[in-house]
Amino acid sequence: MNDWIDIAPVEAVPQRGARLIKTVHGCVAVFRTATDEVFALDNACPHKNGPLAEGIVHGASVTCPLHNWVISLETGVVQGQDEGQVATYPAKVSDGRIYLGAAFLTRRAVA
Repeated sequence: MNDWIDIAPVEAVPQRGARLIKTVHGCVAVFRTATDEVFALDNACPHKNGPLAEGIVHGASVTCPLHNWVISLETGVVQGQDEGQVATYPAKVSDGRIYLGAAFLTRRAVA
């Protein structure tokens, strides 16, 4: 488990919701879908830096609360006619705990 950082129990993030995790490199939004998949993205929407952790999770996407941009939780790519991408980070659930890939501490990754 040295390549992963334990951040919270899975119940700490509601289904179809998110939680903000503060790191030395900025804020990461951790999302949980209705099917209990977990994803981690930068918290800032590429449009106007809207707080994605406050957005609406639907399927494998999140809608920014500021201007309704839809972003894929899987790829970080903005959907529809809008353009842009958010950095994504490895995330997983194991034994009821959420883990983030430790590599994000040393560099930013865009899927």
